Amino acid sequence: MKRIIYVCFIAIVLSSCTTSDNNQDPEDLESNFYALTVGNEWVYKNYKYNPNTQAYDDTGVIDAVNIIGTEVIDGNTYFKFRRLTTGNEAGITFCNPNGEHFELLRDSLGYLIWENGTVKFANNDFTPRVLDAVDWGTIYEELIAIDYEITVESGTFISAYAQRYAILSNDEQSPGLDHFYYADGYGLIYDTTSFVSQEIPAVVRRLDSYNIE
Repeated sequence: MKRIIYVCFIAIVLSSCTTSDNNQDPEDLESNFYALTVGNEWVYKNYKYNPNTQAYDDTGVIDAVNIIGTEVIDGNTYFKFRRLTTGNEAGITFCNPNGEHFELLRDSLGYLIWENGTVKFANNDFTPRVLDAVDWGTIYEELIAIDYEITVESGTFISAYAQRYAILSNDEQSPGLDHFYYADGYGLIYDTTSFVSQEIPAVVRRLDSYNIE
C-alpha cells in the first residue's frame, strides 16, 4: 500500500439539536443494553502495543465519559455523551486528543445509532455492515458473538463482540482487525484501533471503572 491507512471508529457529531428534558423512548425503558441513562459514567484507559516486549503499555491517556442529558431530534430521544480526554499531551497516534468531545446516541431495537442515522454498534444483527468504501477497499463491521466473556480492570463481563476489518481491492482481507465489546447494561467495555496493514492492534482501550445507575 502506498500509504498507511487506519480504521477509525469514532464519528464526528455535526448536526444541530434541540434540547429536551430527560425523556426516554419506550424501548429504552424495556431494555437498556447500552446503559443509556443520564448520569452514568465510565473511565477508560488507553494502552499502546510495545513490539519489544510484545505487551501493551499504559499510555497515561484517560477517556472519562458520562451522559450529561438528552436531546430530541425528529421525535427521537438521543443521549448526549461527553468525553473528556486527558494525558495525551504527546499526541499519541490512535489515542483521542486532549479535551472535550460530544456525541448523541440512541438505542433502536439493538442498534446504537448516531443522530445522523449511522449505526455505531449492533448487538443482535450478525450481518456484516459496510462502514466505508474507498479506492483501496471496503471497511466492514460484523457481530461475531453475543455471549463472549472478557475481563478488564473493572471486572468480567459477558459481551456482544464485533470485529472490524477491511476487504482490499484485490478481494483479500487486510491483516488489521479491530475488536469491540459491549456488555448488556454496561455499554462499551473494550475496543481497539489498528493499522490496516498490521495484525496486532496499535492501541487498546479498556474500561477501568464505572458508575451506572
